[in-house]
Amino acid sequence: MKSSEFQTLAEMCIQQAKARPDAVAFLSGNHRQTFLQIDLGSNQVGHGLTAAGVKSGSRVAILGKDTIAHYEILFGCAKIKAVLVDLNWRLALPEILYILNDSETEVLFVAQEFFPLVESLVPHLASVRTIVALDGAHPEWSLYEDWKTAKPATPIACEYCADDVAVQMYSSGTTGRPKGVQLANYSFFRLMQGMRKAGDPWMSLNPGDTLLLSLPQFHIGGLWWAMQGYAVGAAGVIVDAFVAWQALQLIEQHQVTKAVLVPSMIQLMLEEPSCAKTYLSSIKGLVYGGSPISPSLLRKAMEIFGCDFFQIYGLTETGNMAVCLRPTDHCPEGNPRMKAAGKPLPGVEIKIVDGQGRTLPAGRSGEICIKSPSNMLGYWKNESATAQTLVDGWVHTGDVGYMDEEGYVYVCDRIKDMIIYAGENLFPAEIEAVLSEHEAVAEVAVIGIPDEKWGEVVKAFVVPRQGGVIKQRELIDFARSRIADFKVPKSITFVDALPRNPSGKVLKRVLRAPFWQDQDRQVS
Repeated sequence: MKSSEFQTLAEMCIQQAKARPDAVAFLSGNHRQTFLQIDLGSNQVGHGLTAAGVKSGSRVAILGKDTIAHYEILFGCAKIKAVLVDLNWRLALPEILYILNDSETEVLFVAQEFFPLVESLVPHLASVRTIVALDGAHPEWSLYEDWKTAKPATPIACEYCADDVAVQMYSSGTTGRPKGVQLANYSFFRLMQGMRKAGDPWMSLNPGDTLLLSLPQFHIGGLWWAMQGYAVGAAGVIVDAFVAWQALQLIEQHQVTKAVLVPSMIQLMLEEPSCAKTYLSSIKGLVYGGSPISPSLLRKAMEIFGCDFFQIYGLTETGNMAVCLRPTDHCPEGNPRMKAAGKPLPGVEIKIVDGQGRTLPAGRSGEICIKSPSNMLGYWKNESATAQTLVDGWVHTGDVGYMDEEGYVYVCDRIKDMIIYAGENLFPAEIEAVLSEHEAVAEVAVIGIPDEKWGEVVKAFVVPRQGGVIKQRELIDFARSRIADFKVPKSITFVDALPRNPSGKVLKRVLRAPFWQDQDRQVS
């Protein structure tokens, strides 16, 4: 079966093992696994999950930094039609507990680094029956290698469907509660297959490539990229947690040919002293996205890497990329199109709508809506949120933008107040809810302000309770104990009152204005 014909993750794993058994699929530290070894290991995982009572549609979670085992578990789940929930390990304890219980996870794989966290959660887990230690001994949990190798590596008999849910990724919501984005098998194949049929090679991914897997598997960009490499038989170099000098070292050591990076990663790599001495000529293509890139950083990156640059735009809900700015639209001198997100990819439709859902003409700003062959099935057990976001096959992104006469999409602002910090989507409502729990806080409003390195950082405006006394450091520490560190405000301004309109709604545009008035875009 050719890569252009794969319909499911399970079938891809099985067929690649037959087509290229001895080729390296993944490298991680001193470890490497061939396509055949991944296939056999995932069979063992599938049998192990079945023995643990996992059935078709059951949820299985991972908490740990990326390893080769993550992909064995992914394919093991796929082979028994279970659904993988890969947890963002940077989340705080209450957030992880919510996701595990909301997803109704039955089996949890956890890395040694997170043993204490999970131990504290055990009394509160509603559905987890089995916990497996990915690495390191634990007095109560089986060690992954022992648990896995105790099972046979024989094939698993099952019928697969492209429409089956394969993974469930949690994306924060404006209500402050994360939502489980259900992505089917087709989300990883249909877009690229349609592009190839249309004669669009995009990056010309091929078996001779070595891909840098620098985005985590819990991020749609990371998992999607890894699966595109797997589909063509390329090797993937796993980065467990991004560190600039280590990423540069891996590129040189493994002669990486193609990579996906968010702008903050690019900046950190270029600022690394070892960058000037690192051999980067092996890289032929670099994909960036997650947040817009500054013109100065892009120019410097193009000079240092000297390869083709591809900007992509999409959401978890669209199965990752839907729009791309091609290398031909990038030039060191800069041009107006470099402010665009790009043009819709073959098979993708974009429309811009007003507040009543009417399609707007070229040049008029409104909400960006995307119809992609990779769109999500919907949110897990959240019909109301699904109905609001997925309307007649169109994903309503919450981003404000416009299309020009030539079909280039420009992203200008956000309807939903979302903050993008180093490619992570943060929602003020969630952060505001946490800060409001402090006894000295009367009111709070959170916004994103531009930051050259991270794109945007979180800033809070706080109205103290009458008679209440609180210091910025105290409130930041309070938030850090309840939410992930990257969501915690970098600065807090104490005010007597928040600006409001006549109906009482907080005017965040007034709070944002001083920070964004000199910016080309109201997102960064």
